[in-house]
Amino acid sequence: MPVTSVDIPTLSGITLKGDLYPAAEYGAAVILTPGFNCTKEMFVPDVALYFQSKGFTALAYDPRSTGASGGVPRNNIDPMAQVEDYSDALTFLAQQPTVDPTRIAFWGFSFAGAVSLCAAALDRRAKAVIAVCPLTRFEYTPELLPKVLSKAMKDRESQLQGNPPFYFPMIDENGENAAGFGLGVEKENYALLLNAKREVAPTFELQTTVQTYYKLFMWQPFALWRHVTPTPLLMIVPEKDKVSPAELQIKHFHSMPEPKTLHVAADRGHMDVLSGDGFPRLMDMQIGFLNDKLAED
Repeated sequence: MPVTSVDIPTLSGITLKGDLYPAAEYGAAVILTPGFNCTKEMFVPDVALYFQSKGFTALAYDPRSTGASGGVPRNNIDPMAQVEDYSDALTFLAQQPTVDPTRIAFWGFSFAGAVSLCAAALDRRAKAVIAVCPLTRFEYTPELLPKVLSKAMKDRESQLQGNPPFYFPMIDENGENAAGFGLGVEKENYALLLNAKREVAPTFELQTTVQTYYKLFMWQPFALWRHVTPTPLLMIVPEKDKVSPAELQIKHFHSMPEPKTLHVAADRGHMDVLSGDGFPRLMDMQIGFLNDKLAED
């Protein structure tokens, strides 16, 4: 069935713009969001199409203030608001004619992997969660943290005087984050993000508000992760992940109660875990997990 553009209402009043991948028949469904500051055209379309081909309805959307979704200031990344948006997306998806509302899963990649785990901890309507290379580092360098917080306070003062928000580049040509936030990517992947904007994601912007980093510093997701149980969890860890170190992902996985499943993707990194010859096998593993955990009673 064709992919359709949809509007997803939220309790906060903004509208999320999504792509709905309806299954051919009534059944289970998956909600997907992409990585930090990314749009629905990045990383997730092939995943959503694969889920659809295996009988799952899939819903991917631009996180608030990014892409075509509402929310101002633009590219103001608010993790807790994104957690709430997963729940509002579930409310929307549960009303679709091809979806069994009792068989919906959350899925997130990178930053959204961390967000999806928090959402699953708080919303028991989600019956499973898949976190692909969830981000595990939310700290700043000791040298930059005081400067970032000072900049954030000056920005708040400035905005209250009617000025536009301050912005930082998301990453620079060296793959480093200007705020010192722990999500720098390998240098070659800077070009990957630029190419994504040119080729598939024209609404993607390679910048975020300074207030983004103020909000991220306040966010402490790991305590919430321990409350995912009893919702079944699948964590996919790229063996060579440098952005969110594999050993940290595995450490957090082992700190979380059952039921849970760990899959280490051999020879894959953070940015290429969803590509390459191993993609069908990785997807089939996820399909098997969801078929098991979302089985009809």
